Amino acid sequence: MQVIILDTPEQVAEKSAQWVTEVIKQKPAAVLGLATGSTPISLYELLVEQYRHGDLSFADITTFNLDEYHNIAADNPQSYRSFMQKQLFDHVDIAPSRTYLPTCSSEQNPRLQGEAYEQKIKDKGGIDLQILGIGANGHIGFNEPTSSLSSRTRIKTLTKQTLTDNSRLFGQGEFQPTMAMTMGIATILEASYVLLMATGENKASAVKQMVTGPLNAMCPASALQLHQHAVILIDKAAASELTEQDYFLWADKEQQKVTDSHGLLTMC
Repeated sequence: MQVIILDTPEQVAEKSAQWVTEVIKQKPAAVLGLATGSTPISLYELLVEQYRHGDLSFADITTFNLDEYHNIAADNPQSYRSFMQKQLFDHVDIAPSRTYLPTCSSEQNPRLQGEAYEQKIKDKGGIDLQILGIGANGHIGFNEPTSSLSSRTRIKTLTKQTLTDNSRLFGQGEFQPTMAMTMGIATILEASYVLLMATGENKASAVKQMVTGPLNAMCPASALQLHQHAVILIDKAAASELTEQDYFLWADKEQQKVTDSHGLLTMC
């Protein structure tokens, strides 16, 4: 893991945008893995701003989202399709036919839907850069604690903690799904590069378990220790429980000497 500690959430978003931009500029037809949630919103805002200024194009980009609620209509305001349209897709030049989410209605077989999603990713050549957030319980995508480290896209029952954490997004009396389709951990690990964003003290414990804890199904994000090209971008609050902060800060300063000459991708 390359752990980069920044002062503020804004800096995390800016650094993340630099990574995404570099991947797109090196490979204009890149395949991006996207995440939802509050953390990547500021990243998407920066990417939209670059597009509006003529500095970035998504015309040849293909995207695969990590997850989607089970049995939810695409036009439902709470669907992740709606989230992505609002935060990114509606504001850039990406073709709707190039944007994929792991959908599954009550009439569809979740196993077959998961297999079809995996095949779509393979057909597009695999994911070049996967954006991730992390749940307070260490989940990535909707791979909750106890998820198999060899899991693939499938249906997953959400934990009570995740439901509680996400309940703020649902209005009083509004139905909150308890299941979701999600890329598996093995699927995520196959991305060429992984970029995880985490901000805030409520993520500090999960970040510590992910970075320095044992490889453990109870902290699904710890599987990123196995990834050859994993970048962890966190603010000081999210890094507050790491006892190795001085080393990570020093290492990033030293590595910057290389990135200044050869670009971000050379460091992974």
